[in-house]
Amino acid sequence: MPLALYALTAGAFGIGVTEFVIMGLLIEVGRDLGISIATAGLLISGYALGVVVGAPILTAFAGRMKSRTILLLLMVVFTIGNAACALAPNFEALMVARLVTALAHGTFFGVGSVVATSLVAEDRRASAIAVMFTGLTVANIVGVPLGTWLGQEYGWRMTFWAVAVVGVIAFAVLAIFLPKEDAAADKTRRERPSRYCSANRW
Repeated sequence: MPLALYALTAGAFGIGVTEFVIMGLLIEVGRDLGISIATAGLLISGYALGVVVGAPILTAFAGRMKSRTILLLLMVVFTIGNAACALAPNFEALMVARLVTALAHGTFFGVGSVVATSLVAEDRRASAIAVMFTGLTVANIVGVPLGTWLGQEYGWRMTFWAVAVVGVIAFAVLAIFLPKEDAAADKTRRERPSRYCSANRW
């Protein structure tokens, strides 16, 4: 498998951690911000809402951009969102920061899946997507428990700082290993030769 595929895996890992780690930190967040655990739980619902709303909106805006550019911008949004979570002075600010972070979620996995399949031969596309989503699996098995421990030991803000660092690393890895050419678009052109031939003929 190409290294660019594992770069996508790194991004998936970071996004998976930031989505689920809040579940183990509700008590700490509630205590620090002076809110109930039930109110803190709305941060989970807020993130889910951001995913649902953000994915179609960002996908529409990013339709004419190169896949590589889209993924890098999404990691910037992800990193800034987590840093904002770590700095949030109150519940309202934390909720807004979670919503911003969630905007990157759905679009990253959608665009990332297309890019993943464009990096390998046709008979390995399913395996490529599986490798990318391994990052999400590892996030649940390793990242979330580790993030929860970190937040309980050193404060919940430290967890979000750590995830922001993961975002920076993922951005760097994607920038280095993702091909600068839009492989996804090239793959689409190769698979639809008749359409492009017709367009060129006229």
